[in-house]
Amino acid sequence: CTNVGSNTVTLTVTDVNGNVSSCSATVTVEDNVDPDCAAQDITVQLDDTGNASITAADVDAGSSDACGIEVVRVTPSLFSCDNVGTPVEVTLTVLDNNGNTSTCTAMVTVEDNVDPIAACKDIAVSLDASGVATITGADVDGGSTDACGIASYTVVPDTFGCANIGPNAVVLTVEDVNGNTATCDATVTITEDVAPECTAQDYTVMLDETTGLASITIDDVLVDVSDNCTAPDDIKTAIDITEFD
Repeated sequence: CTNVGSNTVTLTVTDVNGNVSSCSATVTVEDNVDPDCAAQDITVQLDDTGNASITAADVDAGSSDACGIEVVRVTPSLFSCDNVGTPVEVTLTVLDNNGNTSTCTAMVTVEDNVDPIAACKDIAVSLDASGVATITGADVDGGSTDACGIASYTVVPDTFGCANIGPNAVVLTVEDVNGNTATCDATVTITEDVAPECTAQDYTVMLDETTGLASITIDDVLVDVSDNCTAPDDIKTAIDITEFD
């Protein structure tokens, strides 16, 4: 291989009487043999930015050439979230020291094993008229992120009643599009702001013929009372006027 190119050789001729003469010639040595290209399949992991890169050495499985290899290249060499799930075919190109090339292919499997970053926020929620409140994962999400995208937000527990009035600990689970998960904690404060309801009836009372007075009790005008979180017997009732003249 060190003689590739032009080489000058000298031819010496000697006759039977010992006379000598010489002449020269050029011998051109060529290397037209392509290198032997060998590639291997590999698996690469995305980083926390959702990117991965490879070099030719990563997929080279021992390419060789009798006269030596000058450079080995691979294309493509950059990968992203879009490549997760389906192996990508790459081409390895081998160039020897004399300009001969050969190519071979390999499959690159791209994986995303990076968990999302879960971020929570505390919230306050009021019970409805039925004494129930529900939340979704998005309600307590405080800006969770993932390079490849978030598929779902799940919060547990997500339903609250009168027994939960006050602060409640919940757990938010964030799952990215490639099945990786992360969790964080939040506090959901339940409040009850619904006023009780009452139904009253009109009532006629007769003045006493002797005193000219009349009185009523609350039961005379109260028909029904209800509240989303308080039993009827526990609701305080009052009437502003009980005496009449």
